[in-house]
Amino acid sequence: MDTLSAALLLFLVMDPIGNVPLFLALLKGVAPERRRLVLARELVIALVVLFAFLFGGQYLLDALDLRPESISITGGIILFLIGLKMIFPTPEGIFGESGEGGEPFIVPMAIPLIAGPSTLATLLLLGREDPGRTVEWSIALLIAWLASAVILFGATGLYRLLGARVLSALERLMGMLIIALAVQMTLDGVATYLARSA
Repeated sequence: MDTLSAALLLFLVMDPIGNVPLFLALLKGVAPERRRLVLARELVIALVVLFAFLFGGQYLLDALDLRPESISITGGIILFLIGLKMIFPTPEGIFGESGEGGEPFIVPMAIPLIAGPSTLATLLLLGREDPGRTVEWSIALLIAWLASAVILFGATGLYRLLGARVLSALERLMGMLIIALAVQMTLDGVATYLARSA
């Protein structure tokens, strides 16, 4: 696999286009002047996590005696809970951020939406299969991250076009999709675990 193919793979796994409605819902309670700053912060945090996992993910899993499927199952559980809160919102918000100025921090924007289990597993697989090409994988990751950042930054402009009702409808629809994705991620993790244990 060449660098561009790896970048395309990582971009598709990050799924920034699919994350747009969720990011809009997560940022709706953030002051307009802070939205781009929050998004930039979360993108940088995600990039740090992704690079950390590219270079040290295997060592971390070995040190903690964790299997890659554990990451998939954990991510699935987190996304499932997020999806439920989006479909059945509470006055405190999706993550208990009551009041004005509540804003997401690390979870779920940076992790697991940008630096999600699938992306981390892909980086782990690339690093394990061809550890001598770490520089190429780093370039591929940077390309995928930059493309995702451009799409997500463009999404914040949609706030001026969408009203509260449209955002609310998108939030609930995305909640259902997130639950379906969460179930699939959990099932994949369980299936991998059972296959290895057999």
